[in-house]
Amino acid sequence: MRQYERYLFMHLLWPTVIITASLTAIVWLTQILKFLDFMVSRGLTLGDFMTLTGLMLPSLLFVLVPVSVSIAVIYSYNRLMVESELIVLNAVGVSKWQLAKPALMMGAACMLLCYMLSLYLLPLANEKFQDIRTFFRDKYASVLLEEGVFNTPMDGMTVFVRTRDDANNLGGILLHDSRNAKAVVTMIADTGRMEQTAAGPRFYLNNGMRQQWREGTVSWLAFNEYAMDIAFYGHDISRKRSPDERKVADLFNTEGLTDKQAAAYRAEGHHRLVWPLLALSLPAFALAMLFSSEFNRRGQVRRLMLASIGIVGIVILYFAARSASVQQAWMAASLYVLVLGVLVISSYLLLSARVVRRSNQLREPNVAGAL
Repeated sequence: MRQYERYLFMHLLWPTVIITASLTAIVWLTQILKFLDFMVSRGLTLGDFMTLTGLMLPSLLFVLVPVSVSIAVIYSYNRLMVESELIVLNAVGVSKWQLAKPALMMGAACMLLCYMLSLYLLPLANEKFQDIRTFFRDKYASVLLEEGVFNTPMDGMTVFVRTRDDANNLGGILLHDSRNAKAVVTMIADTGRMEQTAAGPRFYLNNGMRQQWREGTVSWLAFNEYAMDIAFYGHDISRKRSPDERKVADLFNTEGLTDKQAAAYRAEGHHRLVWPLLALSLPAFALAMLFSSEFNRRGQVRRLMLASIGIVGIVILYFAARSASVQQAWMAASLYVLVLGVLVISSYLLLSARVVRRSNQLREPNVAGAL
């Protein structure tokens, strides 16, 4: 790297790191609030809490890194423009494409990071997260039931609890079990509790009624005490992995899936391949807007607004096409057209930008002195 390229690259590095860390921390904090109550008042240990919330980070970084590097490029190059450093570099013969190279190198590094997340870390973390969450449904089944809410701890089972005391004794219980469509069971009880056993969580219900629908007939049973095993983890241990838990190669293998499921899997696969490219396309677009006219302070606000609004518009169009690709498979091609089109057009604008040259042009070793 030339001296001015290193200078620009270092001006980009720390803003990129700080902005990425800040956005990730903000979004991460909003996501972990749902787990905070379980740690503070319902028995979830700090280690379990950090493990669960830490597994969210690859997903957050995958989405936020392309946006963060774009914000860092706009901020850094605008500051260099205001301080006249870009004007000096351009005046001594450094082209706008050469000035953009450090930002594109930063974007390429972020793109590689996103591909590492997309191809390996993201599905691994999501699969681990789902496995641990399923295990915790057994381990903390009694504390995960919220009062006054229809809880769905697993597919086919709904539990409502009206009250809970400090000893996790439950009152006003309704349990609807439709896991077996041929024998649907609904139970109502005045009080009860849930205890962890070797076979998984077990419901102990007191003073209630059991209703079972089987083959068009309904049977009723009044009881004083009733025990029911609800081993979620054992039931789901061989669960089918969701699209965000699969590697990219597996997402395009749709054997045994319905048409709707296959479309969702392919859409996720294309998203994993295309989204990292935005870490290069968005900075290139931002620079094309910032360098769209001569280097001076006049009109800089207008160029900043065009770059910011354009980036927001590109991201919105991307997610609109991403959603449409789930319904219409051919719309996946629009993701590639959008992202690669932005990159090609932006690169052309940067390459064709005019260079201001002067007869007393400084040689490269003197560029640092000019700064």
